[in-house]
Amino acid sequence: MSEWWTYSFSDFLLFSPRTYHRLFELYNTALWPMHLAALLLGMALLVAAWRGWARAGRAMLAACWLWVAWAFLWQRYATINWAAPWFAIAFAIEGVLLLLASVFASAPDADAPDRGRRLAGLGLLLLALFVLPSLGVLQGRPWVQAEVFGMAPDPTAAGTLGALLLLPAHRGWKWLLWPVPLFWCALGMATAWTMHANG
Repeated sequence: MSEWWTYSFSDFLLFSPRTYHRLFELYNTALWPMHLAALLLGMALLVAAWRGWARAGRAMLAACWLWVAWAFLWQRYATINWAAPWFAIAFAIEGVLLLLASVFASAPDADAPDRGRRLAGLGLLLLALFVLPSLGVLQGRPWVQAEVFGMAPDPTAAGTLGALLLLPAHRGWKWLLWPVPLFWCALGMATAWTMHANG
């Protein structure tokens, strides 16, 4: 048996890039035109986050995380990745935390974001809404394989980080909402890099 340090991330990738992109194609085809609703929700989130409407922003994010947990990770991604049910549980937990935060974390002592944090949050949210769904097309894949905010995990996690930077945060809740999106962004980047290296 090889020593553990001889393994690379690609040794743990359970699917080919073609299988992964085809999964999105089937998912998107089955759910069209929900993408239009997801885009409208993303635009509404952008407005809510920029204006600091914390309750509405977190409630919209909660809906996205719960949807992705069930419709993509549990129902579809689990067919190609044995760890997907665990990812779905993590996404559901994040969705519940966001929902609870939308109800209980809007106290007057919430920290308002400074200018730098607002610009970083806006950049991340715009990246999630418009840039990430376009990356596949720029790489030569069809639009039907696009990963859309509110429907796919990567842009949803990135957009959530942007919204969390923009929204006023109650000190008691602030750090509870960050671990799952940060973990998923790191995992998503590692998976994309590995698929590109193996593609």
